Amino acid sequence: MPKSTYPRDRFDNLPADSGRVGAHRAENPHMRGWVVFLWAAVATLVLIVAGIFATLVLSGRVSLAPDVAPEPTPTATIEPVIDTAYDVLVLNATPEAGLATQVKDVLVEAGWSADQVNASEAGTSDFAETTVYYAFPGDEAAAAGVAELLGGARIEQSDFYQPTDDAATEDVDESESAQLTVVIGLDHTDSASEETPVP
Repeated sequence: MPKSTYPRDRFDNLPADSGRVGAHRAENPHMRGWVVFLWAAVATLVLIVAGIFATLVLSGRVSLAPDVAPEPTPTATIEPVIDTAYDVLVLNATPEAGLATQVKDVLVEAGWSADQVNASEAGTSDFAETTVYYAFPGDEAAAAGVAELLGGARIEQSDFYQPTDDAATEDVDESESAQLTVVIGLDHTDSASEETPVP
């Protein structure tokens, strides 16, 4: 090999006994197989749980929004009204005689005329709870007024007891309907009053 003509420098003065040439790096220790398996299992489990959760959220079964309780809808209260413009049919649906007449007397004392209140016997004698029936929503306050006169009877909307005209072919108009029906039940009999303890 021809001798170099370049001037010598400090890199030409290497010791002759140096046995290491080039870069030397420490070898990375090999990871054990069970550690690799453990990390793979954990990663797989995390992906499965995340996938299930995402599916539940997208399907709407799980909501991330905080639960907000719906505000309760205010219940309309009916103020009882004594309206003597209504005719009243009183039906005694108990085995105790004379109750229809007694209720008629209560209504007449409250302002109804005697010919506005028709007292009669019902076709049954085992009606449980005294009820005032009215036909249309606008009649509810008047029905509540009659129920209050009778000591707190229940009220119910029904057109079953409304007067009908066999010759009429059209439904009864609300403005033409002015009748309330009181069906006296077993809770209004003397025996029921005796069983009720006095506070």
